[in-house]
Amino acid sequence: MADSSAQKYLCKHRRLKSQSTGNQPTSRQKDAAAAEQPVLIENPFTQSTLFTLDFFKRLAKFSLIGVFALGITGWTVFEGLHMWVENVELACDQDSEVRRWEWDHEAEKWSGGDGGGTDPALGFKGRHAVRSAWIAENWGTGSGAIISRSNTLSGRGSQSTGSLNVVEARLEVSQKFMALAISIIEGKLPSGKLRPQTMGELLARHASILERMGTRDALLQAQSRYERVWAGLSAKGADAARVALKLGDLDYRLGNFEDALGWWARTINLTQGTQQANIPAPELTQTIPSSPCAQRTLASTLVSLSAYYSTSGYLKQAQHVQESGLDLLRSIPSPSRISTASPPQALHSLFLLHRSSLLSIHLAEVLYALRTAPEQSIQWLARAAESSERVALALAGLPFTHPDAPGSTVPHPPASEASLVPVYAKSNAMRKPAKSLLRDARRTAAEAWNLMGILKEGEKDGAERALECYERALGWAGVAADRSGGIGEPGEGTPEAEWKVLWNNYVRVREATRKQTAKKTALD
Repeated sequence: MADSSAQKYLCKHRRLKSQSTGNQPTSRQKDAAAAEQPVLIENPFTQSTLFTLDFFKRLAKFSLIGVFALGITGWTVFEGLHMWVENVELACDQDSEVRRWEWDHEAEKWSGGDGGGTDPALGFKGRHAVRSAWIAENWGTGSGAIISRSNTLSGRGSQSTGSLNVVEARLEVSQKFMALAISIIEGKLPSGKLRPQTMGELLARHASILERMGTRDALLQAQSRYERVWAGLSAKGADAARVALKLGDLDYRLGNFEDALGWWARTINLTQGTQQANIPAPELTQTIPSSPCAQRTLASTLVSLSAYYSTSGYLKQAQHVQESGLDLLRSIPSPSRISTASPPQALHSLFLLHRSSLLSIHLAEVLYALRTAPEQSIQWLARAAESSERVALALAGLPFTHPDAPGSTVPHPPASEASLVPVYAKSNAMRKPAKSLLRDARRTAAEAWNLMGILKEGEKDGAERALECYERALGWAGVAADRSGGIGEPGEGTPEAEWKVLWNNYVRVREATRKQTAKKTALD
């Protein structure tokens, strides 16, 4: 029984083992199966081709992503810049004092009206063209380069004269954008969606840019722009007076003196409220305009008229305009102290004070030409120099007396490098008028001191006093080359030719003074 059981167990075990080994291939079967399968041979050339294709595929992928990201970033920066200009740089000044003294009337308008910015009816392209013109004019074009031929008239004038026109690149680019914006406006006028003032405001802005370019072709086109603006006005109010003044000044620069007199006569009539439409020559009364803007326009007109009479040989008429103009400007109320006035009121008073200093210089020149005593001319020049220096120092936030001797009457030294005070620099309405006034006041002070030096040279033993005048003139017109003292080069806003005249006068008298001093020393 036991043997039979053992035999049954062995037989069962052998049967199970044979079944398990029968399902698995033997080593010979494995070798045969491996021999029947295809063998993949790796080719180095195939590997290199696949790697290269994969590399360029990834390169193209990441390049597209990079270009797309750069495009989005660039567009965002571009539009962000335009939105900054639209909402910040072109915003209207809402200060009540600014509006009271009507600096908002003289602020640059770029078609947005009282809300600032640009007219939405200009559309995407038109609004971007206007903003681009502002950016090019105020922020430049990336370099200070100038271009040698301006195409402002598209061949009219520049081709016929054959002269070489040299203008700043920023002004040329700006006027091109403005021309594009105006052409877009002309296409949108029939729709009636534009503000009524949009065309006039942009024409005036274009004309202002062309006027600063200074070439004859640009002046002619600026004149045509202002004439279109004048045609759209009702010949009433401060806006019409300012346009008439611009047209008079342009005619004067172009040599059309009779037309210039006619426009200046219109300006005086509009500012003083007279009803005479057409008169042969300007007639000034002692009527003070009630509007601050009209007062400033009238003061500028008197300066233009005085300059014309003085340079054209009409000395008696010039003297009459200058003396009556000074009397009129002095009669306009002004604050007892500039420091106690509001910034808009102070700027208004400083503007009138500077125009009176210009008239004083003209009067000193006319009196000298009429052969009056030189002392009278020197007296008027001294007044002009003092007034101009007060204007320049006030705009720079500096005291009128010397900082080392505040209790004395010693005047503050020339400050040709002092910057504009922040209250004006931060105001959209007053920034440009104040900056221009600061530049002009410095030039006027330098001119007055230079002319005083010339007159003092003719006096007996006046070389030393003349040298002092020339030194002060150079101090207002120039800056120190090494920033450590001395006179080096012309300052901002001083033309090179004007600087050379001042410098030559100074050097000539300095050498003469040294020779006199050496001669006296030798005699002693």
